[in-house]
Amino acid sequence: MVVSGLAGLTLVPLYWALARVRGVPGLPVRWKCVALAFTLFFRRRAAIDLKTILLVALYPLDSTRYFELDFAWKTLSGSKMGQYLDVSSPRLLYTLLLREAPALRADLINPDQTDLAETRQLLNAAGLLARCRFYDCLIEDAPLSAGSYDTITSLSVVEHIPQDRQAISKMWELLKPGGRLLLTLPCAAEAYEQYIDRDEYGLRGGDKADGVFWQRFYDKHLLAENIFSVTGQPHRQVVFGERVPGLFLTMATDKRTNRYYPFWREPYMVSLEYAYFDSVDALPGEGVIAMEFVKP
Repeated sequence: MVVSGLAGLTLVPLYWALARVRGVPGLPVRWKCVALAFTLFFRRRAAIDLKTILLVALYPLDSTRYFELDFAWKTLSGSKMGQYLDVSSPRLLYTLLLREAPALRADLINPDQTDLAETRQLLNAAGLLARCRFYDCLIEDAPLSAGSYDTITSLSVVEHIPQDRQAISKMWELLKPGGRLLLTLPCAAEAYEQYIDRDEYGLRGGDKADGVFWQRFYDKHLLAENIFSVTGQPHRQVVFGERVPGLFLTMATDKRTNRYYPFWREPYMVSLEYAYFDSVDALPGEGVIAMEFVKP
């Protein structure tokens, strides 16, 4: 970890600069993460370990997270959010939003108790814990009132929920008229599902003989059937994905198996291997669609 940290301190700025020249999304969010890491280190170090602080400073995002958090940050930063609910997004999203808006309070839903405990630890170390309420349950079971929220976010979550349409319906019900829902979902020109050998999030459902449901990739037909049938068409949408099929899987496998994976090169690699596309149909391989919905 020490070697990786030293390498990161030396090489992250170089590859950051190269990525900026190539216009990779998410770099402003990375700056916010560096500022957060300084706060964690200098003010509340006893509440959080050094490894976590280094990860926040040097490697907070990877692959399509650069795009997803960039979309959410540009949409929400500086706007009046009112009552805010997040459904299991990467914790850096609402941590940064809370830091930017001192009056903002957040309700956070996450059925994964281990992940929720890590979220509490980070928010406590950042001095934000008192402004949050936590619900360790599924969105469908959340004890929340209809029409309560001005803003709801859920980044790369719904694809892991077997009954995705039910989850979307609940979020839409919780949103006030005029409120905004931000979603990101993995997508492809043709929809498909993935199964693994374990119940990662305790969301059993849709199991098959070859494993436990893990996630689905949405095409335009599945988006229309499972998402837009509840919300209507998005107010805005952007598609980002791999330039060549298989790049995402290769990168993900390398991260799991290569102890010397060059995380400091990540933003530059994203700029080389990913691009924006006009539509889900135009994707050559895996991608992510980011959408903003406004409730009538």
